[in-house]
Amino acid sequence: MDFESDYEIARTAEFLLSRNFTRVALQFPDELLKDSTRVVRALRDQLRSLRKCGAEQNGGNKDVRLFVMADTTYGSCCVDEVGALHVNAECVVHYGHTCLSPTTTLPAFFVIGKAPVSIPNCIESLSSYALTNDKRILVLYGLEYAYSIKHIREALVEASKLSESKSKLEVCFADVSCSVMNSSDDHRSSTGLVEPAGVCTDDNTYGMAPDNRYKIGGLIWTLPEGHKMEDYLLFWIGSDNPEFAIVVLTFNCCDIVRYNPKENRLVTDVSQQKRILKRRYYLVEKAKDANIVGILVGTLGVAGYLHMIHQMKDLITGAGKKVYTLVVGRPNPAKLANFPECDVFIYVSCAQTALLDSKEYLAPVITPFEAMLAFNRGSQWTGAYVMEFRDLINSSLVEVKESEEARFSFLSGGYVEDVDLQGKEIDKEDKGTLALANAMEKVLQLRDNPNSLKKSRARSGPEYFAARSYQGLDMHYDNSLPEPYLVGRSGRASGYEDEKK
Repeated sequence: MDFESDYEIARTAEFLLSRNFTRVALQFPDELLKDSTRVVRALRDQLRSLRKCGAEQNGGNKDVRLFVMADTTYGSCCVDEVGALHVNAECVVHYGHTCLSPTTTLPAFFVIGKAPVSIPNCIESLSSYALTNDKRILVLYGLEYAYSIKHIREALVEASKLSESKSKLEVCFADVSCSVMNSSDDHRSSTGLVEPAGVCTDDNTYGMAPDNRYKIGGLIWTLPEGHKMEDYLLFWIGSDNPEFAIVVLTFNCCDIVRYNPKENRLVTDVSQQKRILKRRYYLVEKAKDANIVGILVGTLGVAGYLHMIHQMKDLITGAGKKVYTLVVGRPNPAKLANFPECDVFIYVSCAQTALLDSKEYLAPVITPFEAMLAFNRGSQWTGAYVMEFRDLINSSLVEVKESEEARFSFLSGGYVEDVDLQGKEIDKEDKGTLALANAMEKVLQLRDNPNSLKKSRARSGPEYFAARSYQGLDMHYDNSLPEPYLVGRSGRASGYEDEKK
């Protein structure tokens, strides 16, 4: 494809000049970083030519400084506001695949890109499969194929006119929610979250009810009044990626097929993706037996992440468990192994990075929705699955039901009691600064008696480390004299002084 067309150089320059931005951060994923210098050069040339043509209308001769960002703080699909603020950027231009999560402080402009797709082959696969199915069709797709949907829709209309079949295809297409997103300072909803603004296709074209409006992965669509998602066959155009996994989990009650544009073939078996739902249910049951919970901060830019972290803290402490908040950047097994006291981690991030395959981790990693199911006594999983944590803010699932009755654990095969260490063993009057002091004093007493912790699991970090077999370097507290020390080798590691030449 044409380079300037693929990277939307002209459209990007017009947007920057129309908003009078002077410091702009260009965010590239790793796979597109090789094109960053060409993009900057082309964008500068386009900005110069536009300023010459309309200097008076575009605010004089203000120069636009461009900064290239790489190695994002968290997932590359989210806008890296932390990196952009390091250079005092006024706007972020995001290139490549994106989750279109609303930003917190900076406006964003998205250049998604265009992936190749064979429109005739896609139409043939869609038509042939739709004729064998009596359900309506809802076409969803990866954002990199959004440019071709208009042509697919027109070709499908022409094909239906030429078809001799009496059966008429009922096909609905989702639209991209927006390509420009303002910061939360400009647009806020009643819940305090960002309302995407700019070039949006969120229109009510057919006079449909707002209650039937759906949004997922940057796509938005509205069903006719009286229709449900179960009435539709989902036709996904794209790869088997986290976007598709979110669709399968969210609409697990629908029939789903996937068209693979890279191989030009239709995949009707999505049982492997639906098997993920069983794995997530197992993690929910495992999280119920956790005593120490770690909240992993997986984003610093998606709107509402601080509200969700506080909401998770209230949920966990209300369930009688100890909670720690961790900021480790992109999580991996080695990083989280530094926190062995945590029985489970809750990953607060965008939907497309929330599903971590935690098989190699010491402790499972779950989503905020799964945490609400695990730590809310009496809640039952109906099969519905929510990936966007913004949809859980102020949810009724957070209302923790206090109950001292024993709970049956499917993993241990018996009844267990959830005892709140902070609430049961520390007086309510001491829940301020004295709570930590009393807990530490008890832990230090337990250290002298290792057998006292054998019959119960640790319920806080100090308790866990007091029961560990390794307590660090041996220190003799009864000896006031300093410990003797040994002098090791001297010199450089490439050649110590005592080494033979």
